[in-house]
Amino acid sequence: VTLAGQVGIAIALALMVDNIGRGKQFFKTVFFFPIVISATALGLLFNLLFLYDKGMINQVLEVLGRKELIDWKAEGIALLTMMLPVMWQYVGFYFVILVTGLNNISDELYEAAKIDGAATMQRIRYISLPLLHNVICTCSVLAVTGALKVFDLPWTMFPKGMPLKSTFLMGTYMYYHTMETKNVDYGSALAVLIVVLGIVLSKVVNTIFREKDY
Repeated sequence: VTLAGQVGIAIALALMVDNIGRGKQFFKTVFFFPIVISATALGLLFNLLFLYDKGMINQVLEVLGRKELIDWKAEGIALLTMMLPVMWQYVGFYFVILVTGLNNISDELYEAAKIDGAATMQRIRYISLPLLHNVICTCSVLAVTGALKVFDLPWTMFPKGMPLKSTFLMGTYMYYHTMETKNVDYGSALAVLIVVLGIVLSKVVNTIFREKDY
């Protein structure tokens, strides 16, 4: 979900913004804005949006004709409710990194491709994406390791894993046992596990995407 929802969407947005004539700065500001807001504030905001009774999303669904309200924190849908705000928050971060990578690609390459008759999608496929490969690799490593340690927004939305223990993530589960149950030994073991998983997964992602020298 992290790779597809954060890096994947960020790539799509960066490519679209890079290919528009006007308003680039506006979209850069709008897409980056969520990362500036406190994660705790975002958690409280989305709690209000996802309220079962009088939450904005359920009110909109009522207006659209849905009679049965959705419990966004129920079993089976709670993880999705948590993932959407986390994805939305960090898309802008990777978007800015990718836009910077696109800006470093020489315009002469695109001009030469235009002269040769390459369409926009062909220029993206054969110029933009290959030359963004190393930047995408960096973003992927940051996204995977960041997913392991994400804490503040999920904890605000589902404190102590409530109402479902299935909503625990690595960071929130470690904090719960360290601070709430006072099981410091177990919490420390989880912290070490997070570090080890971060190193292993970053190595795996680096191996999969393997940086290239163009």
